[in-house]
Amino acid sequence: MSVEAPPPRRSRRGSGAVTLHDVAKLAGVAPITASRALNTPNQVSPEVLRKVTDAVARTGYVRNVLAGGLASTRSRLVAAVVPTIAGPVFLQTVQSLNEALAEAGYQLMLGQTGYAEAREDALLETIIGRRPDGIVLTGILHSAEGRRRLLAAGIPVVETWDLTPTPLDMLVGFSHTDVGRAVAAFLQARGRRRLAVVAGDDERSKRRHDAFCTAARAAGLPEVRTLYVPAPTTMRSGRRALGELLAADPAIDAVFCSSDLLALGVMTEAQARGLTVPAQLAVMGFGDLEFAADLQPALSTVRIDSSAIGRQAARFIVDRAEGRPVAERVVDIGFSIVDRASA
Repeated sequence: MSVEAPPPRRSRRGSGAVTLHDVAKLAGVAPITASRALNTPNQVSPEVLRKVTDAVARTGYVRNVLAGGLASTRSRLVAAVVPTIAGPVFLQTVQSLNEALAEAGYQLMLGQTGYAEAREDALLETIIGRRPDGIVLTGILHSAEGRRRLLAAGIPVVETWDLTPTPLDMLVGFSHTDVGRAVAAFLQARGRRRLAVVAGDDERSKRRHDAFCTAARAAGLPEVRTLYVPAPTTMRSGRRALGELLAADPAIDAVFCSSDLLALGVMTEAQARGLTVPAQLAVMGFGDLEFAADLQPALSTVRIDSSAIGRQAARFIVDRAEGRPVAERVVDIGFSIVDRASA
């Protein structure tokens, strides 16, 4: 019986990257043979190609497309991956990240994944192959393959817009669960009893919704009506969602929306139906976008300091790239509820 050697373990300090030599050793072939298998597979036997391909899959190795092309191992390039740039919620983070990196002499490369793991995996493979000095990700949930590649690359990684005590490397964000609980308590304190949620179908939005519903149930409130809409969310989907919610339960007296754009749609539809906001229907958003304070009535919402997320992410990457220690790898920037007229 043969026993396979485990994949090489690598530290995230220093270079830390899984190399072609590591792949060759695991596959039991010479480095030059492993190189041929990856670059000109028709020059090796099917058995060798299978062994090398298997070793690549087990280690998460991604070929460095810049190898030998740079005099320095520093690229001064940082890659950021966001779900979408169609909506404004991530734009302040990207802008502050770009500005802070530029001040330190780094350039930002931006990638958009949508809300699908497969697209994130494909984008990460391309990014890692160009060996940036750091990678900034949105969220903490990645596929097993994506995590393996990121850990194997040895590149500093900052996860953002979420919170966990066990990040891949470094993290700056906030608790979506705490947001859901806080909004439920806020609406209950204002006498709202029949609550509803209009939420994007992404994982972070669902976590806020789940915590919101759990808190409402614990407070003895009736079942929370919920309607999911495709992410990224829009004003139009907010309008349609309120129509469906009211058809199911005309007595709804408060709606928590997973974005300010959804909340704008809900308020517009309410007013079109002759419902007074907030007397008959309280509306709560998420994000505190620029227009929120200028609506009539002004939108109550959850404020996230998204610019602070970008600045801290840049600080993490630059410190690691330039060899400075990072004492606190997890930064919780928190959130605040903005109490305006709509709720």
